Amino acid sequence: MSKRKSKPYLITYDISDKRRLQRVHRQLKSCAIAMQYSVFIAVMNESDRDELIEKLKQLIDEKQDDIRLYPLPQQPKWYAWGEALWPDGLTLTGDTPLPKVE
Repeated sequence: MSKRKSKPYLITYDISDKRRLQRVHRQLKSCAIAMQYSVFIAVMNESDRDELIEKLKQLIDEKQDDIRLYPLPQQPKWYAWGEALWPDGLTLTGDTPLPKVE
């Protein structure tokens, strides 16, 4: 993958400590869209992805916590039931701009 070409990623986490959980959640909210409470989707290039991984590693205890990042196809298809966390009418595609990783 090109360092500049963006692709979507599904990010999930299971954090055992409340304080670390809040930090991870806040970090992901700054660069991704919450799909569920511990599931996010982000469109990032390789450089932004690597930067996010390093930031998340600094926030967790690798012996107690679990964060997973799954690459998705450029235009993922999904099915959802129940109440969504995002507003009606929001469409997410491979071209949807998301906040820059800070």
